Amino acid sequence: MKKTPNQKAWFMVLPVLLLVAFSAIIPLMTVVNYSVQDTFGNNEFFWVGLEWFEEILHSERIHDALGRQALFTLIILSIEIPLGIFVALHMPKKNGLWSSLCLVLVALPLLIPWNVVGTIWQIFGRIDIGLLGYTLDKMGFDYNYTQDSFAAWATIIIMDVWHWTSLVVLLSYAGLKSIPDAYYQAAKIDQASRWSIFRYIELPKMKGVLLIAVLLRFMDSFMIYTEPFVVTGGGPGNATTFLSIDLVKMAIGQFDLGPAAAFSLIYFLVILLISWVFYTIMVHSDKEAG
Repeated sequence: MKKTPNQKAWFMVLPVLLLVAFSAIIPLMTVVNYSVQDTFGNNEFFWVGLEWFEEILHSERIHDALGRQALFTLIILSIEIPLGIFVALHMPKKNGLWSSLCLVLVALPLLIPWNVVGTIWQIFGRIDIGLLGYTLDKMGFDYNYTQDSFAAWATIIIMDVWHWTSLVVLLSYAGLKSIPDAYYQAAKIDQASRWSIFRYIELPKMKGVLLIAVLLRFMDSFMIYTEPFVVTGGGPGNATTFLSIDLVKMAIGQFDLGPAAAFSLIYFLVILLISWVFYTIMVHSDKEAG
């Protein structure tokens, strides 16, 4: 006798769906509404269609912010992924006190809130009281992240590497721990070099977690806001004004709700599209491995 599916489980999911609808879908619909209308106050709106989207897509200001954002993300990924793999490879693999201590120390930067990280590095880089800024100034380096664009970029990049490389390390370490000892024993019998072990055993086995690491770090770095805003405020000038900072300036600073809404939707779709590409690569990689 064929059993009738029990649909009562949907009632358990219903509160979650309602919460998601309230916290995500309804605000998204509000943004969509603002993106196709204009207002002159008094809660009066006028239909403008795709005018704000055309303005954003042809805005030189947005193009510059996108270029800075893409460059920052590229630099971050090119540093944090290899560095995270390198640190994970040199961490102790055997379970014990030393292994646990290393994991705790590596994970510590991830426990610090983003605004606190920005405040720490803002103070750390100051010439008058900051250890980094004071030391570089005494060594003769012209370092001032509030006035020099290169110093501002270097500070933000080093700050992000310090904060988020731990995530790549932990994911890579988990991938390495999942490799059976039989692979290493076979490599030892074959007298394989350290590079050969990494290339043919460790790297293929870590491919899945590395794709996850790249996806997470791309999303975080492409949406970064709090840390650079606290440290530089987007300056000096517009040197560190990334897409997220530019969006907040447009929405809150200038109160251009229509363009800001269109900007946020385009921003969201770009991140969603690239994340989908990463996800497709991950699924395809898993199928090939299977």
